[in-house]
Amino acid sequence: MSEAFDQFWRFALGFYAEPGVAPACLELQDRHGKDVLIALFACWIGISGRGRLDAAALAAAEAAARPWRSQVVEPLRRTRHALKGIAGAEKLYARMKSVELEAERIAMERLAPLASAPVASAAPAERGAAARANLALYLGPEAVAAATPVIAALDAAAAAS
Repeated sequence: MSEAFDQFWRFALGFYAEPGVAPACLELQDRHGKDVLIALFACWIGISGRGRLDAAALAAAEAAARPWRSQVVEPLRRTRHALKGIAGAEKLYARMKSVELEAERIAMERLAPLASAPVASAAPAERGAAARANLALYLGPEAVAAATPVIAALDAAAAAS
């Protein structure tokens, strides 16, 4: 396991748990067709001092994530959703949720090597601005409004770094 992956994984788990981030990410996924892991990757790249993504870097991240997402993560998610609310399927639902999380972890392992090394001299304001710019580049103008809680959490993370 790479150091970059470990840092990305820890960031994603902590950041996703911030107030409002999980529901906003799920809205981005369900209503805007965005990949939560790519959104988290874009945020992490900026907030970790790795700078701003350009269109080519974002396309490389999407290309790395797309096959695993479409062939593994999305079918697992559909299966988990199909089990939700079915009497007697609660334990299976919980196991499917765990399997889906493991599949997402593997997807993140595929993304982490695309990250450049962090720049130690990047100031917190630079990191926050880079994270917001990366997220906006990925989401596009039509989905940015749904990301307000994510942007607020990025601002808090930048201030804390």
